[in-house]
Amino acid sequence: MSEPELLPWQWPEETWRAKVERVRAGRNLKPAKWRNGARCAVALSFDVDHETNELRDGGKSVGRLSWGQYGNRVGMPRILDLMKKEDIQATFFVPAVTALLYPDEQRRVIAEGHEIGLHGWIHEVNTAVPPDAERELHLRSADTLEKITGVRPVGMRTPSWDFSEVTLSIERELGLLYDSSLFADDDPYEIVEKGEPTGMVELPVEWIRDDAVYFNMNRFQALRPYTAPEVVFDIFRREFDRAYEEGGLFLLTMHPHVITYRSRIWILEKLIAHIKEMPDVWFASHAEIAAFVKAESGI
Repeated sequence: MSEPELLPWQWPEETWRAKVERVRAGRNLKPAKWRNGARCAVALSFDVDHETNELRDGGKSVGRLSWGQYGNRVGMPRILDLMKKEDIQATFFVPAVTALLYPDEQRRVIAEGHEIGLHGWIHEVNTAVPPDAERELHLRSADTLEKITGVRPVGMRTPSWDFSEVTLSIERELGLLYDSSLFADDDPYEIVEKGEPTGMVELPVEWIRDDAVYFNMNRFQALRPYTAPEVVFDIFRREFDRAYEEGGLFLLTMHPHVITYRSRIWILEKLIAHIKEMPDVWFASHAEIAAFVKAESGI
């Protein structure tokens, strides 16, 4: 007869300490100055989920699939046109299934000088996938994006920022430069695994700096979040202003099927205008920022 599993309050110290120490924030990598003496680095990113939000859960809703298609038909053209107009390089995290559905979209992203990063196979939840399957999916995703775009991804944002106990080891096996799925700081830091520095850069995220939490809804689950666009702009602006004051990183996560509606795209337009009013700001891809802080710190 097997022993009953211990409840958290019954764990011995080595159990809870091992869980905490598996993946930790290590050395802070915020440089004294950013590239070319810039005071603040700005990293605009877009999670190009499209139909995978519905597909990953085995969904069959034609309506929700069409919402994903909006991201391709309307969202991505609006974003790419804006990036070109403002001469800004951004990062697009793309599930491999999205890339297979819209290969020309990904080729345009690369052709216009942007970065594409890993974002799972079908926007799966990593902690719900067996470790061997998670590994195979990430490796297959990297191969797929490279085959479609001709460029091997150097960074990963896990779908829904869901990071399993084996995700980091898979990222290290892939030889990635950086991850952008964790929350332990405002500024870049080195990831530590089981007490040992890894040399991998974390570009931390936060739900406060994500458009989806303010606007997404699911009518079948009675979820009706809605924040006025003016309020969302004010939150993003305040996040940038404090990052600028501190000489740090401002990283923003957006989604083509969320931020690009006619009543919302102005948030990004106005935010870019506000940022550009400030001197010494460096707009860069995640890969550029990660490479810079890694070189500056010597990790």
